[in-house]
Amino acid sequence: MEVIPILLLVIVAPLWIIFHYITKWKQMKGITAEDEASLGDLRTAADRLEDRLRTMERIMDDEVPDWRSRHHDKL
Repeated sequence: MEVIPILLLVIVAPLWIIFHYITKWKQMKGITAEDEASLGDLRTAADRLEDRLRTMERIMDDEVPDWRSRHHDKL
C-alpha cells in the first residue's frame, strides 16, 4: 500500500507540474495588446528623453564649449 503514494509523488506529480507549465507557456507565447501598448509608450518616452539630452548637449556646447573634455578627464 505504500507504493501508490510513492508512485504518485515520483511520477504523477512531476508530470502534472510539467504539463501545467507547458500549457501556461503556450498560452503566454505571444505579446498581448497591453504589452505592445506599454512598449510603444516606453519607446515614445525614450525618444523624448533622447531629444532632451541632445538639446541639453547643444546648450552646453554653446555655453561651456570645453565641458565634454573636462567631464571625460574626471572619468
